[in-house]
Amino acid sequence: MDRQSESPELWAFLESLRRGDILSGTVAAIERFGVFVALDDGPAHPLFPGVGFITLPELSWRHMDAPTDVVEVGRRISCEFLQFDTYNAEARLSLRALEPDPLRAFADRTAVGQELRGTVEKMLPFGVIVGLGDGISGLVPFREARGRPAASPPEDFEVGEEIAVVVTEIDPPTRRVLLSRPPGSRRGGVAPAT
Repeated sequence: MDRQSESPELWAFLESLRRGDILSGTVAAIERFGVFVALDDGPAHPLFPGVGFITLPELSWRHMDAPTDVVEVGRRISCEFLQFDTYNAEARLSLRALEPDPLRAFADRTAVGQELRGTVEKMLPFGVIVGLGDGISGLVPFREARGRPAASPPEDFEVGEEIAVVVTEIDPPTRRVLLSRPPGSRRGGVAPAT
């Protein structure tokens, strides 16, 4: 199908957009792979419920289990235009681009070596995910990582347990926070955060 000749108004609209433009619209449909947005100034899309589309990672900086944790059909939103998807003839949008990044704020106020308290969120084969508040989570690896001490065995942790951790790395580009246990910490005898 030649969408360009079939929908010249749509293509003209999409080609007029520039990265960083702020667009408003209404959430038209929520799918497991993303969210369609009917843009206020945009024409209708010949196939999709909206000419705007937000991929799951662009919905929020914070962890979510489903897109409905962030938006609902009929909600009015403003988004930043990222790019023109020529294959699907849609505007790729970002809702999170207009929100402050909680990891940046965490990195600004937290130093490597700082001890914090967190809550064990999840046990993985290679480590423990610890929630540090404000949507920030870090990994305490079970094996030594780059010369840093490893976490104690998995059986020493319980989901929901509050533990002390030390920040060993904050890498905003990769969105990674690595943690370790403070020296001498053990289950049932967690050292207080400083």
